[in-house]
Amino acid sequence: MPHSAHAMSHPLEIAFLALQAFNVAFLLFHDFVPLGRLNNLAAIRSQDTLLHRVVVSLLGGVPAAVGLLFSAKYFGRSYPDWLEMWLWITYGLFLFGMLRAWWIPYLVRPDAERAARYQIIFAGTHSFLPRRNGIVPDTLHTVFHVAVVATSLIIVLR
Repeated sequence: MPHSAHAMSHPLEIAFLALQAFNVAFLLFHDFVPLGRLNNLAAIRSQDTLLHRVVVSLLGGVPAAVGLLFSAKYFGRSYPDWLEMWLWITYGLFLFGMLRAWWIPYLVRPDAERAARYQIIFAGTHSFLPRRNGIVPDTLHTVFHVAVVATSLIIVLR
């Protein structure tokens, strides 16, 4: 039986669904729902139109929601090949996007334009990492990134 045909243990599968649910909620709502010092909606609205925020939210949120919905549908059972591929592609793209938008400019190659934008839209938000290259990843995005990495690891290990 191929590795991808095995169903996960229930505790791991519950964690996998919970991580996916967090990722979907983050992607769909973090630019719209006030979260105290975890986001700055006024600053985001000053930089991005409502249409832009909706489109960007749906571009990530819909594929993640489809993955969550069908992961829940197949709870306790093997996932069909198409769902395995859907999850690999979706979370692979999320990892690529996180690296490109946050971690490469933060750790490796400065991006002055991105740093200037982030200084505006994340002004006053909570962070715990030091500023590097003009960027400081805010706590909300950092938690999301950790959740995406954890979700991706489960996809790889399943």
